[in-house]
Amino acid sequence: MKTDSPHILCINPWIHDFAAFDFWAKPLGLLSIAAILREKGLKVSFLDCLDRFHPNEPKEAKVLWDGRGPFRKTEIDLPHGLEHIDKKFSRYGVKPQWFASDLKQIEKPDLIFVTSLMTYWATGVKETIEIVKEIWPHAPVVLGGIYASLCYEHARKNTLADLVIKGPAEPQLQKIIKTFTKFEIDDKGLSGDLDELPYPALDLQHKIAYAPILTSRGCPFSCEYCASSYLEPKLRQRSPENVFKEIQHWHKRYGVKNFAFYDDALLVNTKRYAFPLFEKIISSKMELFFHTPNALHINEISEKTARLMFNSGFKTIRLGLETTDFSRQRNHDVKVRKDDFFKAVENLKAAGFEKNQMGAYLLCGLPGQKIDDVQISMELVSQAGILPVLAYYTPIPHTPMWETSVKNSKFDLAEHPVFTNNTLFPCVSSTHDLKHISQLKNL
Repeated sequence: MKTDSPHILCINPWIHDFAAFDFWAKPLGLLSIAAILREKGLKVSFLDCLDRFHPNEPKEAKVLWDGRGPFRKTEIDLPHGLEHIDKKFSRYGVKPQWFASDLKQIEKPDLIFVTSLMTYWATGVKETIEIVKEIWPHAPVVLGGIYASLCYEHARKNTLADLVIKGPAEPQLQKIIKTFTKFEIDDKGLSGDLDELPYPALDLQHKIAYAPILTSRGCPFSCEYCASSYLEPKLRQRSPENVFKEIQHWHKRYGVKNFAFYDDALLVNTKRYAFPLFEKIISSKMELFFHTPNALHINEISEKTARLMFNSGFKTIRLGLETTDFSRQRNHDVKVRKDDFFKAVENLKAAGFEKNQMGAYLLCGLPGQKIDDVQISMELVSQAGILPVLAYYTPIPHTPMWETSVKNSKFDLAEHPVFTNNTLFPCVSSTHDLKHISQLKNL
């Protein structure tokens, strides 16, 4: 057994896409793993290919009031099979030479963890690992995250990772560390109790412009277009006290004011979880701003919920509406009725939220979807007095809608994840429908 502490390098890879912006996007899972390993006495380093605050940046990064901002952008060749597309494709993040230089300057790692987010960013993951292997050819690379979990075989065959893992990494950490470094870590905090985990290692970043917060993992719903229940089959929630202490930690120690909830189920079991959390935040009198990019369950927004959210400092509200087709024949999302939606909007307005703070996500580009129905939904949401926010459909493996998408797509979705990119509208083949969507974008 190895007794001296190994060096673990954690890497957040580049984005390869037609468009990208830092909408409160951080590799929370990877930073959580970094925190666990650091707590267990291992030496941990972090390199972020998406670092907006890299020391080599010639000028100060643009930071909006809520912490968001643009990534560095470099045009690259279109992926194989998309050469005919009249769109520009780019690498988002630091220059490759900066990344290579950073790799050379750190102590040689005993093990490297690389995360992955969107499935269609697969080529960015591949490029990242290729450069890692050029610098450290014998350092083992473990690839995890969303792409690795949903497209396991593709990741295993098309990246240079020595090991690709599925699902949450915590239960696999002991074995991985021992296999590649001969070092043994204890299993404390790896049981599945979220309250036992240390706070993610956000402090490994050059700057904390905002803090992502996860109060739970998993989702009680199983919508046909969503992979949440596949990635996290069981809903697990942290105690309000634990979440509050984390928010307090980042605010008081690092001056963080903006927080983005990453939850799929922030408002589930509100009386036991959300209400006590919001009440603690209000009582603390800390000046904080909260954002919900992952959307809120509409049914849970009562008068009390809306009031507590407003008084807590919520500034960006996104509702998971998906469509205003409330008929019984609707099968891709059955969470919301028409009355629920209008009542939730009324409650938010009564609490003090303004139109520019509230938006409702509407799915666009589903297989077989009538684009006219999307426009009707947009008009109804606008009539309710909030912003319609189009969420362009991405076909995702291991979801109930995946096989339908494969059959209806103009691309071979199973060949490469890049073809699932929502910018391509992979399940919309009609030229008329594509023009209509373009008109909706302008609305």
